[in-house]
Amino acid sequence: MKNVLIFGGSGQIGLFLCRRLSKDFTLTVVTRNAHQKAYRLKTLGNAGYLSIVQSSIFDEDKLRNLIKKAQIVINLVGVLSESNKGNSFKNIHINFPNLVSRLCSEYKIEQFIHISALGIEKANDSKYAQSKINGEKTIRENFSRATIIKPSLIFSVSDSLTTKFMTLLNFLPIFPLYYEGKTKFTPIHASDVAELIFFLISNEITSRKIEAIGPEVLNFKEIIQILLKCIDKKRILLPIPLFFAKLLAYFFQLFPNPLLTLDQLCLLKYPNVKSESGTTNFDIGCPSKLYFEESVKKYSFNWRDGGQFSIIENNKK
Repeated sequence: MKNVLIFGGSGQIGLFLCRRLSKDFTLTVVTRNAHQKAYRLKTLGNAGYLSIVQSSIFDEDKLRNLIKKAQIVINLVGVLSESNKGNSFKNIHINFPNLVSRLCSEYKIEQFIHISALGIEKANDSKYAQSKINGEKTIRENFSRATIIKPSLIFSVSDSLTTKFMTLLNFLPIFPLYYEGKTKFTPIHASDVAELIFFLISNEITSRKIEAIGPEVLNFKEIIQILLKCIDKKRILLPIPLFFAKLLAYFFQLFPNPLLTLDQLCLLKYPNVKSESGTTNFDIGCPSKLYFEESVKKYSFNWRDGGQFSIIENNKK
């Protein structure tokens, strides 16, 4: 049985991926905080099939020891905003992929799968986007057989997208629409991304760049309207000038866990859909199955009046 080494396994995609892969592979998951993350990860796989290792992702000696024992390496590590020097875009999106891909090449790993991002090629004004692009280039130079997955917006009950927006929509009477809410996205559920990774491993697909998209195209305004419908709220959706949008983003990014940063605001103006010449998960025979509204409904009761009991009230109507 092949051993899969996963970096970032305690994140949104990782939780679904560990559950999906543990049926067919042995897993080694690397985390910085085993005492915080291990209790949840251990429930995702059968006893003996999932090992948890606490380590810095920049401890090269430890990484060497882990990678040489693996046949497949998956990098899910990424940050949406910079919090300190260690969690800078350069460190996480360039330096770490450079280290891992170099070691994968040295130890002749069968498959190396890396998560990047969709719709970043034209975002010259975004540090996040440029770091992701440079990370992809570095990986290709080190390990040409790597497969790079470029997902659109990823959502699930443990995301930082729908959950943040539903929290804001609960108490804000007016919600700002950036760029008039016209930017298009193809949101994909985290479990569909996990299924894609399983598909790539099972079919031994290498040396590819796959755009991971959901089954529908929604603009930003439509996404917010769906979230309002799911939590049974009515709010004024107000397009705001870019100047005020930047002021809001500047204020939001001061929080420890930013609601929105200036860099993310830059990204919001670029379409997050299939590129003209791109190959998607649909093209290779692994279509996404979960639609945005149907999926969000399953956990949106957390933000409805009455919480879980709101489901009972709705069923009575």
